[in-house]
Amino acid sequence: PRVELAWAMRAHQHAQIYFNLISSVDPKFLNLTKVDDLIYEEFRRTFRELRVDLLDPEELKSEAAK
Repeated sequence: PRVELAWAMRAHQHAQIYFNLISSVDPKFLNLTKVDDLIYEEFRRTFRELRVDLLDPEELKSEAAK
């Protein structure tokens, strides 16, 4: 149990550090993987009209959105 607790505490510390790092960077300049740009381009190609700044969960569940 002590080893598991020590591991969990260490994992929590690492998670806090990484969260602080990614939170301190403007998302425009944040790349988490080598293919981030490719993923975004494909997303925009598939969902041209989707405004991610105005997402409404009820609208996404509508028949038209499906």
